Amino acid sequence: MSRVCSTIEELLELMARLRDPQSGCPWDRAQTWRSLVPYTLEEAYEVADAIEQGDVAELREELGDLLFQIVFYSRIADEEGHFDFADVAQGITDKMHRRHPHVFGDASHSDEQSLRRAWEAAKAGERSQKDRQDKSQMAGVARALPALVRAHKLQKRARDLGFDWSEAQGALDKTHEELAEVEAAAAEGDSDHLAEELGDLLFTVANLVRLFGYQSEHLLRAANDKFERRFRALEQRLAASGHTDLSQLTLEQLESAWSDVKEEENARKN
Repeated sequence: MSRVCSTIEELLELMARLRDPQSGCPWDRAQTWRSLVPYTLEEAYEVADAIEQGDVAELREELGDLLFQIVFYSRIADEEGHFDFADVAQGITDKMHRRHPHVFGDASHSDEQSLRRAWEAAKAGERSQKDRQDKSQMAGVARALPALVRAHKLQKRARDLGFDWSEAQGALDKTHEELAEVEAAAAEGDSDHLAEELGDLLFTVANLVRLFGYQSEHLLRAANDKFERRFRALEQRLAASGHTDLSQLTLEQLESAWSDVKEEENARKN
């Protein structure tokens, strides 16, 4: 038995022990698919964070935590007579074989665009074969996804059906239009209308980002990191001049310090 097989088997046996009705861990025995979801999402984000930080040791640990979640779900399914971990592994193996006929079969593609179209066509074919009441092309885009990620996926589904701008300028014009509608709603003073228009603006900006070839989630994460980095530098700068309580400063003082931080950062880049 290979090392991979033996360690997976050991992990599956460990999970069985944790879920044992008599001698298992009370917390692990009490878990359900639904109760595990928040932990799974957290583990996935921790994997992403380890990658962003470039921390290889942390990535290995977080991948283990994420794998444990898959084993956990599979164990509960096995106990209820649905499927087991081997079914999960076999299912993804079969799917990847189907979706890579250019690797495991005789298909060939002249460029990346052709490959992408074939990939999306294969996915659409699989969706159509599933016995679902919802036959919409939008079916299967998980509602639990982060909103920006879900917006991107919904827009890509629409694009594959031809419902999309041919270039980013169309989305840019639409962004200006949506911003004007936000301004009009704000002037009305109708909070429900304003909330709706703000949502439309966010969705349109996500579309604009996609058409420029970027991922909204990635760009916003980078913007978050930049803001945090600059704000920490602002705190350090003000603390050095004796200002430890930022709430006591005026907005003008804070903006002045913020401008200085930005100038220093830009100078370092140049």
